[in-house]
Amino acid sequence: MIDLRPAGYLVGWLVAALGGSMILPLLANLVVGHGQNAGEFSAAAIITVVTGATVSLACANCDRRRIGVQESFLLATVIWAVFPFFGALPFMMGEPHASFTDAFFEAMSALTTTGATVFSGLESLPPGVLLWRGMLQWFGGLGIIVVAMVFLPTLKVGGMQIFRSEAFDTLGKMLPRAGTIAMSLTSIYFLLTFLCFMAYIFTGMVPFDALVHAMTTISTGGMANTDASFSIYGAGTHYVSVIFMVLAALPFVRFMQLAAGSARPILRDTQIQGFLIVIGCFTLVLSVYYAMRAEGAFEPAFREVLFNVTSVATGTGYASADYGVWGPLAVSLFFIIGLIGGCSGSTACSVKIFRYQLLISAISAEVKRIHSPSRVFTPRYAGRAVSDDIMGSVIAFFMFFYLSLAVVAVLLVLVGLEPITAISGAATAIANIGPGLGPEIGPAGNFAGLPALAKWILAGAMLIGRLELMSVFVLFTAAFWRG
Repeated sequence: MIDLRPAGYLVGWLVAALGGSMILPLLANLVVGHGQNAGEFSAAAIITVVTGATVSLACANCDRRRIGVQESFLLATVIWAVFPFFGALPFMMGEPHASFTDAFFEAMSALTTTGATVFSGLESLPPGVLLWRGMLQWFGGLGIIVVAMVFLPTLKVGGMQIFRSEAFDTLGKMLPRAGTIAMSLTSIYFLLTFLCFMAYIFTGMVPFDALVHAMTTISTGGMANTDASFSIYGAGTHYVSVIFMVLAALPFVRFMQLAAGSARPILRDTQIQGFLIVIGCFTLVLSVYYAMRAEGAFEPAFREVLFNVTSVATGTGYASADYGVWGPLAVSLFFIIGLIGGCSGSTACSVKIFRYQLLISAISAEVKRIHSPSRVFTPRYAGRAVSDDIMGSVIAFFMFFYLSLAVVAVLLVLVGLEPITAISGAATAIANIGPGLGPEIGPAGNFAGLPALAKWILAGAMLIGRLELMSVFVLFTAAFWRG
């Protein structure tokens, strides 16, 4: 029988820590004179800290030294399901005084680093609210790196076990080992955020905007401080953002190896090479297409395309232009880009490039087998043979991903959304991209006008998409609870 107390203990203290972090937006409001909103952050912080500490203390009489496979599945899902409830409190209790549905949607979108928003008039919101949105995305980005590098390879989710030799197998071992890994990841995450912050200031951003955008860039979350997103910034800021979005979408284990003095892994990583090729090819095709349609100089067209392709490919979701009006080819390609994603072990989202590489390798082996049935062909990845259990896991992930996308799209149509909005909304939620397609939820719109039920469906899709689908669906099987 599964013991819920270890997960409850950790979740409780994490919730309490989330409440404690609300002091930062509280102080930001006090500095600029938003005393009332600061008081509302205080109340939200007290509720969150007291609730989290109470749950943790209630579960304190458990063996906290070990976390098994079942507890790990449960822990990851519960964290991303519970945090939005508390993250939503400041949005409801203070400005913008959102409904529970809108506040929860915004918090879920932030913590899953999806970046879809229901808020408008961002420029008029208190700085504490904008900072809190950025912090939620920053926490979510850091959390998913830890989950992707520590838990998912051992849980064998979607073929992630292929990285077990390069990641960190901590399940069944003492938690301090996982704590050491988390500290190393956090240090790198902090460093990238600081470098991005300084680079944004260097290109002309005011310090507050630079801080929030640094957090939402490194987390590949994409929530901006203005309704216009990145269209108000200049060329230098766009190029800086592209650099850091790409860095955030690379495997963080490579940064750890680089910090240890080994540059070869990051240069020879098959994932990284594939990811950069994808961005380069899509950027080249769309740059030529956009320049021909716009009949303007090539550099502005290239910059607009590079920025938005990188933003969608990494799942960040910033927009410097409404690419929905660039024509049908551009719209189709942006939809495809979003369903590819970045590298595993990063803050990026969607299917991930390594799964497509494995799928292509399997297809290639099958085609060769058809031509030469007497020979044995084995799918390979990064020069190594890929076992049947890994390929089966990858194929199952693809099936679940696109089946989930289809189910969510149908549900959205049933609640009143037109097909393009429903399909792109389902894709942007499952893949945690941010903007969808069409005038309502595209890069020039937001999700505020959707029916409440549609927002709850999308919030659920964001959760299962961020946790690689399988780790959520397994909780709904009887075998999981019997084990």
